[in-house]
Amino acid sequence: MFYESLLLIGVLFIGFLLPHVALGIGLQILLPTGWLYLHILLLLGGYFVWNWHRNGRTLAMQTWKLRLVSITGEAPTPGQLMTRFVLAWPSILFLGAGLIWAVFDRDRQFLHDRLAGTRLVLAS
Repeated sequence: MFYESLLLIGVLFIGFLLPHVALGIGLQILLPTGWLYLHILLLLGGYFVWNWHRNGRTLAMQTWKLRLVSITGEAPTPGQLMTRFVLAWPSILFLGAGLIWAVFDRDRQFLHDRLAGTRLVLAS
């Protein structure tokens, strides 16, 4: 997660900060806070869902040789990917409760993976 966070700094810089700085300086437009949060959410969602859909992993997951699959071992559906992304937020933000869940889960799955019908596997 730490490595993924470092990569997301670049994604947010290019996809969020640069456009909003250009809007602010060039056109003197400042969007309301709610729109800014929505932009961040859509940007991060697009990054994760697109990478998971494209090849089952993000750049950080490639480094650690992890792949996201459905519980049947096939490529997850777009609905499963979006569900996983949405459920990962409370899983992480509630003091990592959804991550700690994996310690007690019989298949060692995170709570958001269990609920979305996905799982992380080692890729060859």
